[in-house]
This record gives sequence, C-alpha cells and structure tokens, in this order.
Amino acid sequence: MVDTDDFTEIRQLAAKVAHDVYGPLAESMDRDRTPVSLEQRQRLGELGFLGIAYPEQYGGSGAPLGQALAVIEEFGKVCRPAAFQIFEANTGPAQVINHLGTEEQKQRWLPDIVAGNKTMAVGISEPDAGSAATDMRTTAKRTADGSLVLNGNKRWISNGGEADLYLVYCRLSDDPGAKGIGAVVVEKEAAGFSFGASERLIGFRGIPSADLYFDNVAVPEENVVVPAGGFNKLFGIFAIERLGNTTMSLAIGQAALDATVQYVQEREQFGKPLIDFQSVQVTLADMLLQVEAARLLRDRAAATAAHGLPDSLEVSLAKCTANEMAKRVTDLAMQLHGGNGLTEEYGLERMHRDAHGWAVAGGTPTMQRIRIATELTGRRFDQRR
Repeated sequence: MVDTDDFTEIRQLAAKVAHDVYGPLAESMDRDRTPVSLEQRQRLGELGFLGIAYPEQYGGSGAPLGQALAVIEEFGKVCRPAAFQIFEANTGPAQVINHLGTEEQKQRWLPDIVAGNKTMAVGISEPDAGSAATDMRTTAKRTADGSLVLNGNKRWISNGGEADLYLVYCRLSDDPGAKGIGAVVVEKEAAGFSFGASERLIGFRGIPSADLYFDNVAVPEENVVVPAGGFNKLFGIFAIERLGNTTMSLAIGQAALDATVQYVQEREQFGKPLIDFQSVQVTLADMLLQVEAARLLRDRAAATAAHGLPDSLEVSLAKCTANEMAKRVTDLAMQLHGGNGLTEEYGLERMHRDAHGWAVAGGTPTMQRIRIATELTGRRFDQRR
C-alpha cells in the first residue's frame, strides 16, 4: 500500500507531534468542549498533515491514502479533536471536490484546506433523514438568473458552526429519491445561513456539532459540485470518509489496549501483578484479537484505494468491525483498570465515550451490516416495506 520507509517516517513524526504538542491539550479540550484553534490547525497544515492525500498542484503531498490513515491513527490515539482535523481534511468532504469537482473548484478550495486556513464540513443528515439519507428534503431551486436558492436544514453536522465551507447534499431537481440529489458548497458567511446551538454529546467533545439552517440562501452556479442524479457518486467518495472513521475507531482501541498492557503489569493485587491472573490474561488476549482483526480489515480496505476509490464492501466490513471493537475494547480496558478506569485521570472513559460517537458517525454498524448483505447478495433491500 505504501513504501515501508515513508510509512514509518511519517508515522513516527505524527506520533511525536501528537504526543508533544496536542496530547497535553486533549483532556482540557474534552472537559471544556474546546475545538482546535485556527493557529493549531494551521500548524498541522505547515507540517503537511492536512494535504497528504491530495495532489501536489493543490499544495498536497500526492501520497497514498494509507499515509493519511497512519497519521490519523497516531493522532487519534492521543488527541481526537486534533485527529479530527486531519481526518476531515484528508478523508472528509474535500475529497468530493478532489474527485468530482471542476478544476476551478479544486484551485479555489483545496489549497486553503490543505494549509489549514479553512475547513469543510459535510451536511447530509436531516431531522427525518438520517440512515434514510435519500429522504432528505433540503432543496436548491434554480432561479431565473441561473443561480440557486437553498432552503432546509441539516442535523448532526460535525464541525457545524466551526467550518468555513459546507458541502451540502440537497435536492437539485424534483425527481424522487436519489435521482434528485446532488451537492453544492455553501460558505459560512452566506446570507440566510445560520447554525443551531452546539450539541452536548457524550463524546466528540472537542469536535463541535450543530444544526445547519438555510433560509433562501443564494448559491452561485459555480458552487454546484455534483448535479442532480449524482447521489451514488457522492456516496462512492463517502467510502473514503468511512475509512477515516474506521481508523479513528482503530486508534481508540489500540490506545486502550496499549494503556491496559502497561497497567496490568504494574498494578498489583493479592501480592502479585494483575497480569498473573488467568482471567486478565484471557481478557488481554481477547482485546488484542479484536484490535488486530479490525486493523487487518482496515488495511485490506485501504489497499483497494491505492489507485482509486475504496471497495464499498471492504470498507463496510472494516468500519463495522472497528466501530464495535472500539466500544468493546475500551469497556474491557475500563474493567481491567477497576476504579481507576472510571476516572478522567486515566483517559479511558474519554476513549469509551468517543468510541460510541465514531460508531454512529458515517453510518451505524446496523446500516453497515445492511450494506454488507447488499454487496454479498447483489440485491437491494427496501427498508420501507
């Protein structure tokens, strides 16, 4: 998937920066629900972490996606709000611009994202259209002068209110279902565009989340990235984001495992280290089995993206496995830490909360299973019947 020396070098650099610079901020970001600042994000851009998976002409490194995933993982072990910035830049909605946008759109938006000057969030879900994304009602109606007017609202938008640009999935025609859906980019300062109160979520506490409201928002024609009927193309690119999501869950599971391996060898009860108890040995082995299974599936899915878009089935297998692994492994880690596992000091409860967040984001494990069954059988299942 990637040259071993390059892979090792960038992973080591990411691990050092994450630990030295962003690690000390992680607990306070979670406690105070503080996002990464513009200056902190620009520092990530200066280090090249935000443009790993983009072509050099837009300021990126032109490297394989695997390198971006390696950096996301190292940051995800230590500071999820910082990791989110790398995740969002390399595997988020800007990849739609990279793969489906015009050359003018790429030149206009990608360099600022790669530099950390701007961020782009994606607006898909709505109050009555979460997993059933094609039920969305937000519309972009064309006016007499050829521009569009956007009306509707979006729900559960990570980086909502914080991002500078929003890739909004909406109805660009009156065709039913997926046939009428495309995507436009809306700038934060656009007249008629507003945000709801910041959500107070169980996890993701350094990652803002807010509703988006569109009240006759004018969208110029040059901001249409995908016209009506391009929903399947959009979700093809969304598989890249799901790989990033998989990697965030993998990072959480790996961090919980690493902390537990150290703890059970240092902590003593009944006159001997915890690791000397057979039940602890078995639990630790189960944790490693689950982490490594998720890693292998993630790596297999990432390998399919070496020369294009990742395979949808492979991504769903990896995401479902990693999401559920992170919840289970962090829970087991808390159990092996006993009372210490419940304290904020050890950070495990934060990992466990974040694990639940990543399992919901980007398509729940239940929806991934439906996608897996669809790919496996070659049949589409209508959930409305």
